[in-house]
Amino acid sequence: MKKRIYMFGIALCVLLFCISMFQVIRHYANAQKYTEDFEKLAEIVGQSEESDEGTEEGAGGEEVSPLDCYQELFRQNHDLAGWISIEGTNINYPVMYTPDKPDFYLKHSFEKEYSDYGVPYIAGDCDPVKPSDNLIIYGHHIKGGKMFGALMDYTEKSFYEKHKTIRFDTLTEVAEYEVIAVFKTTVYGKSGFKYYSFVNAETEGDFDAYIKGCKELAFYDTGVSAEYGDKLITLSTCEYSAQNGRLVVVAKKIVE
Repeated sequence: MKKRIYMFGIALCVLLFCISMFQVIRHYANAQKYTEDFEKLAEIVGQSEESDEGTEEGAGGEEVSPLDCYQELFRQNHDLAGWISIEGTNINYPVMYTPDKPDFYLKHSFEKEYSDYGVPYIAGDCDPVKPSDNLIIYGHHIKGGKMFGALMDYTEKSFYEKHKTIRFDTLTEVAEYEVIAVFKTTVYGKSGFKYYSFVNAETEGDFDAYIKGCKELAFYDTGVSAEYGDKLITLSTCEYSAQNGRLVVVAKKIVE
């Protein structure tokens, strides 16, 4: 009897070990596929040649004529709303928009298949075409500085000093944004700063209140602010020092 229990214990340990190894291998395989898939998308954007523009319907139902560099990806997936990149980081990703299913790309790939890594996406109540006063873009915090995990470096002012601008293109416009504030807060509770609720400013006071809230929580003073009428992007990712924590980077559009 004791021998049977002993053998059962060994078999159970072997089974658990095999399951654990399978999960580890699957994790790294998925991570590798995730990296390769986004690299291929970036190559398409980087290598796009001049082509005739065509008018097509975007995810929000509006007619759009994508820039040459985004036409191929837009043909593949009409949920594409733009592209975000920060020089000197791993952030170089498509940005999606599905107002009818706001969080679809939280757990789906660019090909619309299930994915733990998802794709950066714009909050459903924002409008990238109009555009909204503030475009809120969500992305997963993935270890190794991948996806929006790279934003964690902005907690250090020395990093900010070398990465003051963010490039965010819509389908029809190339644009750069200057970082205003970097802060952390919490969501779903009463105490956190509800940055995710600010989309359009009904008054100048509303706009100023949002900027003030961002500045008060900021890790450091960037010396940059924004005025009513400026267009903003707010990048949001998970931050694990508190339950339901978020790291937030706010930037304003540079107008030449």
